[in-house]
Amino acid sequence: MEGGLLANNPSSYALLCCVTVGIAWLLHWVYRWVCPPCKGRLPPGSMGFPVIGETLQYMKLSPSIDIPSFFRQRLKRYGPMFKTCLAGQPIVVSLDPELNRFIFQQEGKLFRIWYPQTANTIFGKKSITTFTGPVHKFIRSFASKLFGPENIKESLIHELEDAMKQHFAAWAAKPSVEVNDAIADMIFGLVAKKIIGIAPEESKELRKYYDDFFNGVLCFPIYFPGTTFYKCMKGKRNVEQKLTQLLKHRLSTPEKKHGDLLDLLVEELRSEKPLIDEVFAIDTLSGLLFGSFVTISGTLTVGLKLLKDNPEVVETLKEEHEAILKKREDRNSGFTWQEYKSMTFTAQVMNEITRISNIAPGIFRKTLTDVQVNGYTIPAGWLVMISPMVGHLNPTLFEDPLKFNPGRWTTQDKEKQSIQQRNLMPFGGGIRLCLGAEFAKLFISLFLYVLVPNYRWIEIKGGEVSRVGEMVVPHGYHIQLLPRT
Repeated sequence: MEGGLLANNPSSYALLCCVTVGIAWLLHWVYRWVCPPCKGRLPPGSMGFPVIGETLQYMKLSPSIDIPSFFRQRLKRYGPMFKTCLAGQPIVVSLDPELNRFIFQQEGKLFRIWYPQTANTIFGKKSITTFTGPVHKFIRSFASKLFGPENIKESLIHELEDAMKQHFAAWAAKPSVEVNDAIADMIFGLVAKKIIGIAPEESKELRKYYDDFFNGVLCFPIYFPGTTFYKCMKGKRNVEQKLTQLLKHRLSTPEKKHGDLLDLLVEELRSEKPLIDEVFAIDTLSGLLFGSFVTISGTLTVGLKLLKDNPEVVETLKEEHEAILKKREDRNSGFTWQEYKSMTFTAQVMNEITRISNIAPGIFRKTLTDVQVNGYTIPAGWLVMISPMVGHLNPTLFEDPLKFNPGRWTTQDKEKQSIQQRNLMPFGGGIRLCLGAEFAKLFISLFLYVLVPNYRWIEIKGGEVSRVGEMVVPHGYHIQLLPRT
């Protein structure tokens, strides 16, 4: 009867066939999503819901600086290596220190640097993170003109000290300041001048665009009016528009030099066989400006909160900094590289601040071939994410990890000291160490050197420190800065 009806109604039969094929295809697609193809045994874990994977769980706000539940639950259930899916991309997460070192050692052989598609969308498909070989060498050489040790020693260290003194004096003249924003303004004003040659006053508008930019890194990538990601991409376009205008102007007047990094990009773009194009130049400038202030401002905000709760550490810092001043023939002479390297306790405090705060996101690599690890197979083309944050807060690597204890870095236990040094990765690891690592270390140390002997701070509003994924997000921390008498 039913077969007869279908036979007499070809359109119904065709519709039924289409529905059947559609259901079969959907079931097959869901199966392939849940059980991705692999020439071996995949690490344990879950791929989550189709397309979104476990992104919502990963991006869930964690109201403390401790390891978020996303990592803690999976570490307990699956162990230190597990598969997941974030923003549509299959990923293997490594919380294993030995595996992390293996991944760094195999850079260029089994793995290459890579970032999730969302990050490439935000920072540009032609950003520094996506290139290797001559282009990568050019950019590292280019960035070292600002962030490299030679420039830091010769001039940047003095400019940083002067800028900090001016900003701290301005803070002290106000009833209170929001620490994260104030530090971000301090860094961005100086770095924008050195990278693209604009004065601190002009850089304020550009800095505001980066606020939306940053928020987009911490959200689910839904491009729809009203969403955070939509605002992020709008901020990105505003940044690109500003930088494009500046680059076009520089290219039209190449004979006029400004003594900044943009001069070097203009020279390369005008060479006979440039290694880069204008899109790459814009993405590179945007990335350098973003990276220069976002991580350091958050790190120091957390640092000031930690120091406020540990006055004995502040006192020891003060003694070390005052001892440097006493050794000088002229107390008003500028801070030197030798003095920076002599501040052993300050270095320990910096290590502890960067360990606990761990502002940077995870470290990503992409497999170049099927990789066999601990009896499992990571398929070619998959991403691998190393989590420095989980290592920094791992009690088997760092005793009582949530305790702010600079003294842990002076342990006489050589094995413990080696474990701690090997697993401290606030600036990445392997051959792709952060371009601005030395700059960040100096900035944090110099910030403490200028601040601690000359000022004390009163907490006006405690604010909140939370985590989104890997990243610590401090906000609403207000202090009043008072000169020491």
